[in-house]
Amino acid sequence: MQDNGLAMLSQMVYDHCGLKFMERQEILRDKIARRIAELGLSHWEYCQRLKGSPSEWDTLVELLTINETYFFREENQLIECISHVLPKLKEQNKVRPLRIWSAACSTGEEPYTLAMMLLESGKFPPGSIEIVGVDIDKKVLQKAEKGWYSNGSFSFRRMPQNMLKKYFSTENDGYQIVPAIKNMVKFQHLNLLDNARVSQLGKFDVIFCRNVLIYFDRETIRQIAQSFHRNLVPGGYLFLGHAESITDMDLGFHKVDSDRTFYYRKETVTNEKIQYIGSR
Repeated sequence: MQDNGLAMLSQMVYDHCGLKFMERQEILRDKIARRIAELGLSHWEYCQRLKGSPSEWDTLVELLTINETYFFREENQLIECISHVLPKLKEQNKVRPLRIWSAACSTGEEPYTLAMMLLESGKFPPGSIEIVGVDIDKKVLQKAEKGWYSNGSFSFRRMPQNMLKKYFSTENDGYQIVPAIKNMVKFQHLNLLDNARVSQLGKFDVIFCRNVLIYFDRETIRQIAQSFHRNLVPGGYLFLGHAESITDMDLGFHKVDSDRTFYYRKETVTNEKIQYIGSR
């Protein structure tokens, strides 16, 4: 028999954050089973709780999102950004700091990796690059802000030992990001479907949103990609995961192929008003 409460919840989740469980309701049921039992509610009653208690969304999002990430993930894209994209952008603009947005940054490994690679390159003096990491899951953001990772963590599966020794200190049976790296990244809580909040972030030169769009349907992907387009400066760059593509969506991006990887460049326009919101 159909569970109308579960169907309602599936739609609410889709409307809230774009995750699609309408055709996979059994997966949603399994993910929330412990929470439902803990509260002693039916699926329909849980929907009512979400409507009356916005903080419950934080708990639900934590149960539904996948936060698999690690330092130096898909390193070829990072190398391409540091060695080719950013120097080119820096040459074109010598007035303001360049801005990088790590969307769905989870526990912070991606933006911190970028910060380490920027320092290693020696091409970008302090203050010349701003990195912003955002995620919808408040719990993982708290970990990202702390910058502490346990010994033997999955996060270090690709971490070069020389980088571990240089940019982490040992602390409480784990590793703490050194202040020089930690201070290069600012974190914010953000739902990528909240266009008003996204616009408040201002303009960016580079956006990373890797291995995130694979969890959305085509319409949600289009909505998020359009949002990225609005938040990129003309000629700015978007890096997606290797299994993700927006090539056929005609959104104003040009695909760039290199020896290492592929990514997207926002087509240059001359009539766009640019607003920069930085930490300076």
